[in-house]
Amino acid sequence: MATKRKVGNLLGLAVLCYLLQRPMHPYELSRTLRDNDDVRSIRFTHGSLYMVVGQLERAGFITAQETSRDGARPERTVYALTDAGRVEQRAWLRELVGDPKHEYPQFVTALSLVSALPPDEVRTLLAQRLTRLAEQRAEIVDILDDATARGIPGLFLVEEEYRLALLDAEVSFVESFADRITDPHNDWGALWAQFHASRPAPGEGQS
Repeated sequence: MATKRKVGNLLGLAVLCYLLQRPMHPYELSRTLRDNDDVRSIRFTHGSLYMVVGQLERAGFITAQETSRDGARPERTVYALTDAGRVEQRAWLRELVGDPKHEYPQFVTALSLVSALPPDEVRTLLAQRLTRLAEQRAEIVDILDDATARGIPGLFLVEEEYRLALLDAEVSFVESFADRITDPHNDWGALWAQFHASRPAPGEGQS
């Protein structure tokens, strides 16, 4: 069962996980997130990272260990994980791994409303989507090949493998749906086409 967490932003979980390695200041955390290409999985900015660090500190999951200044640069506060933070990190990650959450992908929203577009246009748009999906797939394959060539252990590539599996499943679905739109044996294709044929295209009938 999902738990109401004091800090709900998934960036907070990433911070807790990286502070398991050693205490860090936010700039170092930001650099670590980018070096590990976590920007592909977790949306964050410089400002949002500092905001989450503040939330974690107020929740008692991290604590300021020391503050230093290097020349004319702004002060940097190094944060360390607390015992409560270790407990929260494990519980949060266990929940995400073990308990599926209902999510709201944009494509699912589009599919739930797709009948508002003419079927011929939808087929064209699905063909466009398949082209974009092929480009994304090639990008992920390149990432995996490059990482493997650099000797990065497969454990640190599982999120890209998951993305690839999702893409392959989506490609299969999109191809099937595009074919079904013009399948004479379905019970909705003709009704869908008739619905749009009986209505003027946008802009028609206006003076």
